[in-house]
Amino acid sequence: MDQDVALGVQTSVTQSDMESLRAAGRLGEYAVVYRTRRNQQGGGFGDQDNRPFAWGVLIYVDLVLARVNSARGHGREWNSLDRLEAWLRQQGFWYWWTRNDLEALGDPTQGQRDNEEE
Repeated sequence: MDQDVALGVQTSVTQSDMESLRAAGRLGEYAVVYRTRRNQQGGGFGDQDNRPFAWGVLIYVDLVLARVNSARGHGREWNSLDRLEAWLRQQGFWYWWTRNDLEALGDPTQGQRDNEEE
């Protein structure tokens, strides 16, 4: 299934549009940071086999969920949550949701093994 459909994305905006949208009061209060498959090769992380995922941003514009694109119309991607946090704060967001539907987090059997050792 297409990730945009699964997340409920209905439109997109370029990052250069965000300042005027915020000034007009059309942006929501928070953003959604989500894990996505990389489409861009850059930033020194061009090996998509070793680094297949990046972080993307969704925002609410007029109560509709929109993906943030670069000026060239491609989904904007970050490899570092630290840099993404700084960017979000520059855009006026002070809190956001983070979701990672693409990667397993931790070893699901770790808790079972810990209990067995006790």
